[in-house]
This record gives sequence, structure tokens and C-alpha cells, in this order.
Amino acid sequence: MHSEPPCSKLNCFFCTMNEPEPSVRRAKLSQCFKEMPLRDDQEHVLVLSGLWNISMAQPDDPEFPALGIFECMAKLIHRGIIDQNWLLRGQNIYIPYYAAHIIGSYTMDNPQFAEKAVKSGVVLPLMELLRGKMSWVEQRVAVRALGHLASHEKTFEAVVVHEVEIISLAMEIASNCLEVVYKEFVGIKARKRPKYHCDLLTRGVGELELQSRKAEEWASQLQCWSLYLLNCFASKERCLNLICNTEFLNNLCGMWGGLVNLTSPAGIGLLRTLCSSKTGRENVANSRQVMESICNVSRSSDDWQNMAIDCLLLLLKDPETRYGVIDIAASSLVDLVELTSLGESKMVGETISQTLLQDYYKIKFGFLKLKSQEAEKALEELWELRVENIKRDKLMSEQDMKERQVLVGKLKKQGNQKFWTSKIEKACKIYSKALELCPLNFRKERIVLYSNRAQCYLLLKNPAAAISDTTRALCLSGTVSPHSKSLWRRSQAYDMKGLAKESLMDCLMFINSRIKSEHTKRVRIPYYAARMINKQMNATWLFANAKSKLCIKKEKTVDEYESKGEYQLQEMMDAKNMGFPDMPTIVEDAKAEKRWKKR
Repeated sequence: MHSEPPCSKLNCFFCTMNEPEPSVRRAKLSQCFKEMPLRDDQEHVLVLSGLWNISMAQPDDPEFPALGIFECMAKLIHRGIIDQNWLLRGQNIYIPYYAAHIIGSYTMDNPQFAEKAVKSGVVLPLMELLRGKMSWVEQRVAVRALGHLASHEKTFEAVVVHEVEIISLAMEIASNCLEVVYKEFVGIKARKRPKYHCDLLTRGVGELELQSRKAEEWASQLQCWSLYLLNCFASKERCLNLICNTEFLNNLCGMWGGLVNLTSPAGIGLLRTLCSSKTGRENVANSRQVMESICNVSRSSDDWQNMAIDCLLLLLKDPETRYGVIDIAASSLVDLVELTSLGESKMVGETISQTLLQDYYKIKFGFLKLKSQEAEKALEELWELRVENIKRDKLMSEQDMKERQVLVGKLKKQGNQKFWTSKIEKACKIYSKALELCPLNFRKERIVLYSNRAQCYLLLKNPAAAISDTTRALCLSGTVSPHSKSLWRRSQAYDMKGLAKESLMDCLMFINSRIKSEHTKRVRIPYYAARMINKQMNATWLFANAKSKLCIKKEKTVDEYESKGEYQLQEMMDAKNMGFPDMPTIVEDAKAEKRWKKR
């Protein structure tokens, strides 16, 4: 057996990790963290890669934070920014990314570690990365770390020193990061992609497809973490006038985590926070585009539907914004009044009814007139449903109920016959008559009638009415076991309106409900649903808009250069071929790796 030769390096990190005596080990580790930013050592990348793994696996372990890891990481980031020769030497290009990620991992859920990080001076180096001194890859981990520091009460003040710049940068990143990532990575040929980006995305083992998939995930995280950072300021009502920029608010509606990042509330989460403040409500209420987007989310299968409903209720409860938004919000919220629960929220429909009808008597007796007749009609229908029909049903005897049930059944059959003979308008009127007569506690009958009428509206090219009826059917069926036909019909209706995200979410829920159903769980995904998913996945692809904008810019650029002549065209081609120099793949020293594994 050949023993491993002793390490000749002074203060070797891996040898220090194997030190059996705890006190000696801690002293040596502290010295390592002090000397690491001052030394040129090709093992630095391997050391930081290992620290990255530890910070992810054991973020609450106090050993490294107590021994000076934050100061070490801050100095390494600073050196990478000010010393380009050092940064481009060997594998040092990877160091700022790992350093910022380690800071973020330790400060995510630990206020004490966050205080130590701030005292160690991590904010200024992270700000340099946030400003884009390197690339979008480093921006991603910088905005993540700053977001964690801003989320703790005691360290928020250290971040708020730079609040105007941070908010401006976060808004710019959230608005433009998808275009940047597409332009600088996803949308270019594989051989032109920065090598170190490819290695960080796939840990050096991925093919082209994995690189693109991870880039999409990271781009989404960059956008969502930027919004999270803004949310930390908005929740404390800081710089709301800056955040409530009209153009940004309009763009905010289209920012969502996508299917790769469903755990983040993204844009709707920030809107919910803004609606908690007076300034935020005023700005949100003044944007019709934002209001319509919130209404669409409130009547969808989006995971953050409850946040959209909260936004609308907060706006309606504020006397200063109520009559500015009720014309838009009433029609959507009326469809949700029979929603019993949504996640942890109970009696959602009852809360909506009370909020909408709190001053309906003014409209009913002519003391108040809304701008929209549609909104007035929706409130009148709500009053009929939640007040008059409840009184009517209470006065009905058991015999009357049975007779009414038989009559509703006959009308439904008549409607079905008209439908199958292509008399769609007549069928629609019969279903409407049946709904008027149907007692409120006949939930199953009402679900079918609403869904059937929605199908009529689809054939009559009235997607708005179809969305209304399918939403009512889904509220009656509940969130645990939603009515699958209504999900599919609402998906079609949203598709007709060009709302791809809402259509996609409903279609996915439709397939999910079929898989869970006892009757259809062994049935394959229907071809028509697969086609819809494929269509909407393409439309909601994270980089769809970025790709479209880049294509338009390229066409304009080519036209300009063609008009200027051959010399300028050559200049354009030369500029196009310029890029970040290829950096070597992370190659871990065999002996160093072996020593690390002993840890």
C-alpha cells in the first residue's frame, strides 16, 4: 500500500479540514479565510465549490460564519471586480459567482448570519455585481443575496442605504433580464456561449439541451429574485413612487415564474404588496391594463389566484379607489361569489359578496350610478343570487323543491336537444331559463347548466361569457375536485381571447383532473388537449417575447447596414464575432478532490 504524499502547501484548506483537533482546526480555518483573497492558488475554485456545497446542505451551521467566511467572500468578489488580470487567470472567473452564492445561502433564513455578513462588508461587493460588472449569471446570485439581507429587520438598514439605486437596478433587471439572457446565451450558437456559463449551469457535465433548460430556469429566478428584492422595499413602503412607474406596472403583469419556477408569486406577489399601501393602490387602480390582468388571474387556475382576489378586494375596500376599479372588477368577482375556500382562505365567496354589495342600495335606489352598465348589471345579478334567490328558496316547500328539480331536468334535456340540432342560441336561452328556476342548493345541476351554456357561448364566439359561466361552474364544484369539462372549456375561451398563460394553466388542470378521476385515470391524454398544451407552451415560453424583439432588431440592423455599404457590413460582422473568451472547464485536481472527499 502506498500512502498519500504529505501536502506541501502552507495553510492548505483541505488539510485543515482533516485536522482532528477542533480548536486547532478552527484557528487554521480562520487563517485560511484571511489569506485566501491574498493568494493566487488554482485550488481556490475547488475550495469555493466545496464551500458552496456545504452552504447549501448546512446553511445553519455556525462554524464558517464565525470564522470569517463572509469577509473572505466579500474580498474575493471585490478582487474579481477590480483586478481583471487575476479574474481571467486560470479558473478564477468562477470565484465571484460561488462567493456571492455562499453569502446568499448562509443569510437566507438566519438573521444572525445576515448581521455578520453586513458587518463583514458584503453589501458593496454585491452591489458591484448587481450593477452588471460581470454578467447576468453573477447578477442572479447578487440579487438573491441582497434580497435575503433586505428581508431581515436588522440588516435591512444596511441595504436601504443604497435603496434608490437598488430599486432602479432591480426594476431594470426584472424588466430586461429575459432579453439579456436570450441575447447573450440562449439565442446564440453553442460554440459562442461563454464556457464558464455553460460549466456553472450544468456543473461541467451537461449537453446543449440541459444548458438551455438551466438557462431558462436561472433567467426566471433572476427575474423573480429581483421582484422579491423590490417586494422587501414595497412591504416597508419605501420608494413606492419609484416602484409604481406606469410602464413597470404594466410589464409586471406579464412577469411570472413560468412552469420552471412555480413557487414564486413573481409579479402578482409584488402587486399584492403594493395594494396594501395607499400609494400602491392609487397607482394600480389608475392602470386599466394592470386591473384587467389581475381580473384574469382571479378567474384562472393560477397557483396565485388568491393573491389576485386579495388585490381586488383591497382596492374595493378603499373608498378612494373603489369606484375607479369597480367597473372593471365587478364582472370578474361576481363569478367567484360561490367559491367556498381557496387554499387556506375560507368563506372567500362570502367576503367577495359583502365587499361588492356594501353600498349596492345606493345603486339600487338611484343615488349612485356607475360608469359601466355591465358592472351595474353584474351587481344586480349578484343581489338577485345572494339575496332574492335565498329568500325564494327558504319559502319553498319540499314538494315545491321536487317539482322544481323535475322542471329543471326537463329544461336541460330540451336545451341539449336544441344544442345537438345546431340551434345554439335557443339552447343557450333554455339553459338560462333553467338556471333562473334552479334552487341554489342543487349544485350538481347548476354546474352542468353553467358548463353547457358556456359551450354554447364558445360556439357563438363569445369567450367572455364562456369564461364567466365556466368559472361559476368551477366555483360550485370546488378546488379539490374541479369540473373537468369546465376547465377545458375555459381553456378554450382564454385561447380565443389570446390569453395563453391562463389557457395553459386550465388545460394542465384539466389533464390533471382526468388523471385523478376514477372514470378516466387509465385514459390517455386527449389529442386535442395535447395540441392545446403544445400551442400554449410555445406562446408562454419564457423567451418568446425576447426572441421576437431580437428578430425585429436584427432585421432593422441588417437593413441599416445594407444601406451603408460593404465596409460597414464587415464592421458589423466583426462586432458580431466578438465575445467573451472561452474559459477552461473546472478541472478538479485529483489529490485535492481526494482530500476534500475525506471531509
